[in-house]
Amino acid sequence: MVIVLSSQKKPLKHVAQKPSEFRQDLVTGDWVVIATGRARRPHAYAAGRPVVNDDIATCPFEDLVKSGNEKPVLTLKDKNGWTVLAVSNKYPALTHGNGTCPIEASQGLYRYMEGTGFHEVVILRDHYATLAELPASRIVPLIAVYRQRFSVLKKEPCINYISIFHNSGREAGATLTHPHSQLIALPVVPPDIARSIAGSDRYYLGEKKCVHCELLSYERKEKKRIVFENAHMIVMAPYASRSAFELRLFPKRHGPHFEEMTSGQEHAAAEALHAALWKLHKGLKNPAYNYFVHTAPTKGHQHDHYHWHIEIIPKTQIWAGFEIGTGIEISSIAPETAAAYLRSIK
Repeated sequence: MVIVLSSQKKPLKHVAQKPSEFRQDLVTGDWVVIATGRARRPHAYAAGRPVVNDDIATCPFEDLVKSGNEKPVLTLKDKNGWTVLAVSNKYPALTHGNGTCPIEASQGLYRYMEGTGFHEVVILRDHYATLAELPASRIVPLIAVYRQRFSVLKKEPCINYISIFHNSGREAGATLTHPHSQLIALPVVPPDIARSIAGSDRYYLGEKKCVHCELLSYERKEKKRIVFENAHMIVMAPYASRSAFELRLFPKRHGPHFEEMTSGQEHAAAEALHAALWKLHKGLKNPAYNYFVHTAPTKGHQHDHYHWHIEIIPKTQIWAGFEIGTGIEISSIAPETAAAYLRSIK
């Protein structure tokens, strides 16, 4: 469950406070609350983050390229040299194991299996510039590398899901400031993905329609939560946002698999992702953030009902006792207000 707080000014004592409002997530079915008790204006989130860059002379990514000790699994180049490369993570969360698929085993009451998988790092050439500060044209090869590595790793016999994510800023878990993303290929489908897919499947069984397509159709008519739109992509603030200024990027054309987007969608996705990150960068003064791709699993039954998308979560708040103890996230701005503010950022 998520609690979303609107950005209305705190009412004077003699003015009746507007009642709170429950909202339900269309996909997961979770209820959220739109409350008015903790008003914050959009600019209140723009506290800014000090610009800190690792020394380029000691940056392991720079050294990796110069030394030639690590052979990239994929390199994209332009006339000036390499622009994006993918390498195996030096400190992987999952390893290839002995080449066989992991088998579930028991240990008393518990179940476990070997941590088999793949863990890669996707590195951009620019050491100092964030993705928001790069032109959209520099994001295109990044999306291309995501797709190409996804297409290769999904053919591995043990892999059921590939997680693509990008951490920016220490608060978002980035240990290095040099812009980079990661891909982790797993033998299991993560629980958050499984819940999203289950909600999509449930809606399709009842309505014979894609829940995300229905959602996008409604949002394009409402227009209140749309932040950016081009020929192929839409960026919007979710109706039941989990945190302040959360954004989601959807392709207008239905498709369950991220890696199967067209060339036109690839360029449009890069433009939309750049627009979303730039608006957050300028509007919130360079916040830390995470973004990640939600896409259909690589194996198993058909997931034609699903609609891939990218979710962007800026670090606008810190989990405290209530959030940790209950799993209920509290946001202090309504998504409509957040979207209106971000639309005004050029």
